[in-house]
Amino acid sequence: MPRRSSASPPGKADGSKVRFTEVTRSTRVDFENLFEQPGAPKYCWCMAWRPLPSREHVQNVEKKQAMMALVDSGTPVGILAHIDGKTVGWCSVAPRQTYRRLSSQQDDSETDIWSIVCFYVPRALRGGGLASALLDAAIDHAFAKGAKAIEAYPVDQASPSYRFMGFRDMFAACGFHETGMAGSRRHLMRLDR
Repeated sequence: MPRRSSASPPGKADGSKVRFTEVTRSTRVDFENLFEQPGAPKYCWCMAWRPLPSREHVQNVEKKQAMMALVDSGTPVGILAHIDGKTVGWCSVAPRQTYRRLSSQQDDSETDIWSIVCFYVPRALRGGGLASALLDAAIDHAFAKGAKAIEAYPVDQASPSYRFMGFRDMFAACGFHETGMAGSRRHLMRLDR
């Protein structure tokens, strides 16, 4: 079983009060409300690593429509974190085949591999352990849904880009091991069941 991170609870809230839910048709409004808040990634709608008919000049509204179509079709897209009834975070965790190719080392013949590609925690809650709690919940979620392994593509803390994919040390603390690189900054990390 994977080790749990030793991060502190999010913000000043008691870590035991964080609740996690999968994004589904019934919870999509929570996802939409989180992404439409000031400072949230509504420019992306977490479609950066997902297939789109065209990647050029795609408007934000088109990205949102593409994401909502995935949710409405029942395709797994990720989980949300809630504190005191308010949606406060997001982690993109889904079967690897629902994303574009994430690494040149990817073996597409492998089945039941899930990928973690993105976190969103509002600025006011950053540094309090919410991303680590989301990672713990994403691991539990993926394995409960039948993953035999989970891949992630985090960066070093000093990286100037791709920070939304999480930090390498956070994944290592949960038992992920590095298996290579996915580009020049992203580390390919894996957790087997």
